[in-house]
Amino acid sequence: MISQHIQRVIDQFEKLSPNSIDALVALYSKDAFFKDPFNEVKGHANIRHIFTHMFTQVNNPHFVIKNTLENGSHACLIWEFIFQLKKSPEINQVIRGCTWMTFNEEALITEHRDYWDAAEELYEKIPVLGGLMRWLKKRARE
Repeated sequence: MISQHIQRVIDQFEKLSPNSIDALVALYSKDAFFKDPFNEVKGHANIRHIFTHMFTQVNNPHFVIKNTLENGSHACLIWEFIFQLKKSPEINQVIRGCTWMTFNEEALITEHRDYWDAAEELYEKIPVLGGLMRWLKKRARE
């Protein structure tokens, strides 16, 4: 069974929109740490900026939480991030990853770390860069 504070996080991520970013950010402590393959920030304003920026970079971004693991003040969310690139809005892109979260005694997120393979999940899907990434991957296996 998923605890109430983890369910709140899941609900906010799965219904995330430009209008609900503040509700998501309210689940973080004021000095929360956030890290993903592109960002490493601290605090509400910086975390808000990451999610706001996401909506300007891609079309229709949304998260689907596939599984959760919970252990005391820690949780892991296994997710799919689905979106369309601005240049090809007809094709859904999917990034698969997980988020490790730590919660304080008020059930607020103090640490949020996203783990996903930027090379495989993103760079390989970009036309020119994708060809280079696939070639490098093939060379590394030889």
